[in-house]
Amino acid sequence: MSHHAQTHPIPARPPRLAARLSPAMAAAALVLAGLPVQAANFTPPQGCTLEMTVQNRGCTVSQHYRCGSDAAGDQRVSIFTPDGPVYQSHIDKETRWLESTNLTNGIRDELVPDAEDHASFSTLLATGRDDFDFWTRANDGQRLHHVGFDVLPGEKVTIDGVPLEITRFELTTYSEAGDVLIQRKGQQFISRAHGRFYGGIEESTDWTGAAQQSNDSPVTFAFPGQPGFGVTRPEYDCDLQMVKLRRPANGG
Repeated sequence: MSHHAQTHPIPARPPRLAARLSPAMAAAALVLAGLPVQAANFTPPQGCTLEMTVQNRGCTVSQHYRCGSDAAGDQRVSIFTPDGPVYQSHIDKETRWLESTNLTNGIRDELVPDAEDHASFSTLLATGRDDFDFWTRANDGQRLHHVGFDVLPGEKVTIDGVPLEITRFELTTYSEAGDVLIQRKGQQFISRAHGRFYGGIEESTDWTGAAQQSNDSPVTFAFPGQPGFGVTRPEYDCDLQMVKLRRPANGG
């Protein structure tokens, strides 16, 4: 689920990333991997059209585009930190996470076609709840099992002129052997007009007991012809992220 494949620094490549990630997806929010600084605006691949640039909390900026060779309703996103692109994903019209790539380590995750219960954006909009139970596989051979739900509690907000609805979610990621790897819960945003999820505030724990909180909420939206469209330099919370990265291991 692309809305669960987001950009959080949690082990085992959780499928949010965002979504969500990603996802949260996938350590994009805090990983500054030494990639070349991107000074120019984002240019989508040949045959693709950039539709929207979103500045997010957590020091990331997302480039949302569509490609003529994809199925109708498919969308793609590339996520940048101050040091360049770190993550990209491909979703379908139901926001199922078809494929994502962590650009810092080359790991690519794909949706396993057969699922107990695929994610369904249309079900969420029609009923206010969508349960999901699906698997992903990676190019390093790892298979992960993802089970959870999204709900619409009826809360609406407007961010930078864009009407959004708040979601609540829970997600548990299991190893192929059935061990719990990551548990995540929190809130995100959806846009009916855009047909996709955006990050929000969530908390997660992994199999070691380590816990973290993150905020990947959108702050600004830029469309063709508007200031900020295609900009690849994130603008929000970057000073805070650098403080976290530089903090000694003992917390001093």
